[in-house]
Amino acid sequence: MQKVLVVDNGERAPDSALSAELAGMGYASVTTPFEAADEVLALIPSPAAVVLQMPLHANWAERRRFLELATRLRKTLAASHTPVIVTGGISGAATMLQHELNTRAVAAADF
Repeated sequence: MQKVLVVDNGERAPDSALSAELAGMGYASVTTPFEAADEVLALIPSPAAVVLQMPLHANWAERRRFLELATRLRKTLAASHTPVIVTGGISGAATMLQHELNTRAVAAADF
């Protein structure tokens, strides 16, 4: 089963659990707070994707922190073609992830 790493700010509301949507799509997920993202990523050998789930009401400093992490992870994971998706809450995150992974599967089939 492919794993998706979900990075958030550590404040999780039951109604915004991306893990439930990912499980419905057939993915296992690991959710970690922002501060532990690098350590957890080191434990997952090849994630299917990394989703950075910014809080809906994040201030500019917190948004910048997530965007900087996204930029760094995109560079780090470029060789493995692992998508890094930034989302503001749960709305649309699963759809974006499904689209990204489907696009990746189609591109791999073309090789």
